[in-house]
Amino acid sequence: MTTRFNFATALVGAFLVITPLGSVSAAETDSKKPDETYKLLQLFGDVFERVRGDYVEKPSDKALIEAAINGMLSSLDPHSSYLTADSFEDMQVQTKGEFGGLGIEVTLDSGVVKVVSPIDDTPAFRAGLQPGDFITHLDGEPVLGLTLSQAVDKMRGPVGADITIKVLREGQDPFDVTLTRAVVKIQAVRSHLEGDIAYVRITSFNEQAASGLTKAMKSLRADLQKENKDKTLKGMVLDLRANPGGLLDQAISVSDAFLEQGEIVSIRSEQHPEDGQRYNARPGDLTEGMPVVVLINGGSASASEIVAGALQDHGRAILMGTKSFGKGSVQTISPLGEYGAMRMTTARYYTPSGRSIQSVGITPDIIVPQSKIESLEPESQPRERDLRGALDKENGQKADPKSTSKVDPKADKKDVKKDETKDETKDAKKADAVDYQLNRALDLIRGINLYKDMSPAPKG
Repeated sequence: MTTRFNFATALVGAFLVITPLGSVSAAETDSKKPDETYKLLQLFGDVFERVRGDYVEKPSDKALIEAAINGMLSSLDPHSSYLTADSFEDMQVQTKGEFGGLGIEVTLDSGVVKVVSPIDDTPAFRAGLQPGDFITHLDGEPVLGLTLSQAVDKMRGPVGADITIKVLREGQDPFDVTLTRAVVKIQAVRSHLEGDIAYVRITSFNEQAASGLTKAMKSLRADLQKENKDKTLKGMVLDLRANPGGLLDQAISVSDAFLEQGEIVSIRSEQHPEDGQRYNARPGDLTEGMPVVVLINGGSASASEIVAGALQDHGRAILMGTKSFGKGSVQTISPLGEYGAMRMTTARYYTPSGRSIQSVGITPDIIVPQSKIESLEPESQPRERDLRGALDKENGQKADPKSTSKVDPKADKKDVKKDETKDETKDAKKADAVDYQLNRALDLIRGINLYKDMSPAPKG
């Protein structure tokens, strides 16, 4: 049996368990009202035959049955559905980290498609789609009334083909975006050094996530040693923002990389408590105990929440950012042979402290919304050196009034204004590119290390 988090386009980080659709236990078939059940099944058969015989056009038996199955499953919750053979195959391909499409993780909200997060370096990402955007139309056709699977099927198509979507974003009028379908290759792990702090971003928990994390840390340590053999990493920022989830084993492995012991996650079923599972950490800390800050936001879902919840509950990392998505249910995938598979919610998962984050999400230890910085300190603030008769910094003599830093009134004001305008434009562009949340995480790690260095040695 294989357990997975699916990060398919149709579903946000769904926690999947692949099981055969085999025999059913006696308890499951023992209905309190068998006669009523048989009558309802007879009703279904009567309706099916009436549609086959009297519908204005001859319908496909296969399409009718598939629609009935999908309707039964999708009526349960947003994550249960019927997968056609093609959809099931796509789901299996996507977990390998490469698939065709727009590169957008979506869910269904109030009958329309809601963007959970665009995947880095994909058509959706380059087009500027944002978490929380609503997609109301696909090529001019309304999404309302479609199931999530149907909407996703319409967004898929041949590589190189265009699709126009209508986007509804809070605070803006609806607008159209044209995207070109492409082969989406997910680079699960990206990393770089921020001084002596390791920055590692996991974009999704595909098959390369855990190994990518290990390789990234090894590479960053080597890069730092090249700069200075005496330098060591002082901390790490693990960026899980807009990470929609992925494979369960990868989420467990990534969590285990930071934990020496203890529970990582547990799975519990109300109907079958005997099937509950617990996953525990093994000794070994990839970061060797250094301070860790985990960044999350509303696009961090499922597997991302497993990692964030485990590290938060064990006190191994400080969570910073905004509340996560809140995807805490478990789906079981039952293959149906040549007819695809059925996906059904069967359980919930819990963090080590016993929290269910379903529809609640994980609240960061430090809430930091993404922001822009604007300096409020005037540039022309007078300084000590501007005061007439101020002492020189070296010999105690009074400073020459002629050498003060006051602006010469005879200076070319036109040139000064031109230079200031150029600098302000440059600063404005730089400010737009600043990642406020990341900078706060780096400040926190530097503060922790500074405090450690300042702390007095213990008395003997």
